[in-house]
Amino acid sequence: MEPIISVKNLVAKYGDNIVLDNISVDIFPGEITVILGGSGCGKTTLLKNILRLVEPFSGSVKIWGEEVLDLDDIQMANILKKIGMLFQSGALLNSISVYDNISIPLELHTDLSQNLIDRIIKVKLNLVNLSEALYKFPSELSGGMKKRAALARAIALDPQILFCDEPSAGLDPLTAASLDELILELKKQLKMTIVVVTHELASIHRIADKIIFLDSGKMLFNGTLEDAKNAGIPQIDTFFKVGKF
Repeated sequence: MEPIISVKNLVAKYGDNIVLDNISVDIFPGEITVILGGSGCGKTTLLKNILRLVEPFSGSVKIWGEEVLDLDDIQMANILKKIGMLFQSGALLNSISVYDNISIPLELHTDLSQNLIDRIIKVKLNLVNLSEALYKFPSELSGGMKKRAALARAIALDPQILFCDEPSAGLDPLTAASLDELILELKKQLKMTIVVVTHELASIHRIADKIIFLDSGKMLFNGTLEDAKNAGIPQIDTFFKVGKF
C-alpha cells in the first residue's frame, strides 16, 4: 500500500531552536495515526509542517505523491480542499450560528446552490449527532457540542484526510469517549485517513491504529500501539505509565 502522506528528513525550527529533528514517517490510507508524546515534544508542530501552516526548515512532505513544499499557493489550496482540520479550540466563529459556520467552506470552495448547501449542512450535523444545534450560536453550546460542530465543518467538503489537534482537550471523560467513537465512525463510514494529535491515554487506546511517538523533537517510535508498549523504550514506558513526563 502506498502512503497517503510521506514525510522524509523533516527539520522544523523556530528561530535557531530545532523543534523537529530529522523526522521520517509514512501515513497510510484508511488508518488512524496518533501523534503523541509529552508537552512541547513537537506534536502540533509536525501537523502544522505537514499542512504547511508553518514552512519546514528542510526535508520533504508528500501528500498523494505530490511534494507540497514545491507547490505554489493555488496548488497547495487545491490539496487543502481535500483535507479537513479540527482545531483544538474548535475555532468556531462566535458571531454566527452553527449553520453559518459550516456553510463557510461550502460557500468559499464550491459552486453549489444554497438549497444543496443547506442539505449538506444538515447531513453533516446529523452525522455528528448535532442536528438540534443547527441555528444555535457557539456560546449556547457545551464544550463537547462545540467540538462536534467544528467536526461537522471539518468534514463539510468530504475530505479524504482529517487532522485533529487535541480533540479531547478540555472535555470530561464521557464526552471525550463519545467524540472518540464519532472519529471511529467517520473512519468506518467515510473511509477517511485520520491523523490525531493527543496526549490523552484513553483516547489513544480507543482510536489508534498506528502511533508516532515524539520526544524532544525526535521520533522514538512509529508503529502499532501494541508494538510500542513492547518496544522497551523508557520514554514510552513512562508515558503509558503516568500519562505524562
